Amino acid sequence: MVLAQLGIADFRCIRSVALPLHPRLNLITGPNASGKTSLLEAFFFLGRGRSFRTAQASTLVREGAQVLRVTGVTGGASGAEHRLGVEYGRGGFQVRIDGARQDRLASLAERLSVAVIDPTVHELVAGGPEGRRRFLDWGAFHVEHRFLEAWRRYQRALRQRNASLRSGAHASEVETWTGQVADAGDAVDTARRRYADALGKRVAASGRQLLGAEITCSYRSGWAQDLSLKAALARDLERDRATGTTRSGPHRADLSIRMDAQAAKDRVSRGQGKLVGAALMLAQVALQAECTGSAGVVLLDDPASELDDSFLRLLLVEVMALPAQLVMTGLDSAGLPVDREHSRFHVEQGEIRQSE
Repeated sequence: MVLAQLGIADFRCIRSVALPLHPRLNLITGPNASGKTSLLEAFFFLGRGRSFRTAQASTLVREGAQVLRVTGVTGGASGAEHRLGVEYGRGGFQVRIDGARQDRLASLAERLSVAVIDPTVHELVAGGPEGRRRFLDWGAFHVEHRFLEAWRRYQRALRQRNASLRSGAHASEVETWTGQVADAGDAVDTARRRYADALGKRVAASGRQLLGAEITCSYRSGWAQDLSLKAALARDLERDRATGTTRSGPHRADLSIRMDAQAAKDRVSRGQGKLVGAALMLAQVALQAECTGSAGVVLLDDPASELDDSFLRLLLVEVMALPAQLVMTGLDSAGLPVDREHSRFHVEQGEIRQSE
């Protein structure tokens, strides 16, 4: 499934544009602060209903406008087209697929998978566990068919258990939610672990290609491994009552990333961290393509940032090997794979034009 057309209205500095897209490679050039990354954000917003740069959707609405809108037309090998659209304004989000109103942002991701490798991708290595959990969950969402339902059940049960703990509810009420947390948490944990095991093999291959190093990743559940989740929750009950929050569970999970048997965050430079983060993203996209038959759209923002020419070439070779639709940005065409068939766009002060 590829994105044949992207429409943007009142998104960041972009007033209005409709872009016909190449099914394989799209290059976006322009000076700094011209709107290149904003354009990539719009691609991402269509697939996920959020930005990869900010959690505040209100900041995405163009100054002076009331509502932003991003639309797209997807098409696959069968020739079937689907129309996606997402709006955001004071009334919140509105999502439509083929004209039908949807009640979940996840409906977008089910139709259009979008991944991004940007200058902050090193935070997968150097940042906190929350970002790595989101990374795991996004991958499991696409290849583990029951993951989303289990994750939703877990989030609901966790909220209810925490509310019961804070309110001093009767032990029977807390026990009811504890059982549901344990059941759903086990399902989430199983899906994540299975996904992380499959991902690790591809991360190792990407790490050898990009860094000539052995990159490994291992999943940590978020509770002591000598206990079941149910037993860990029982052990922590009194502490949980005192703090009003659940200490153990998948919401405390992490992905341990190591480079040549050492914690990667302790030994990599910023540029190396970017390559390790890119190896994780490349592995995720490749695994998704293998499991689902579709790699979706991969956004590459300013690949030359913090990389010397040799590492940039290695990264682009790996990216170009993905069976995905690619969208890349750069100050100019230098370093970008312009020798391949592609579409090219130039951005100046939020104005976008297709160039030869």
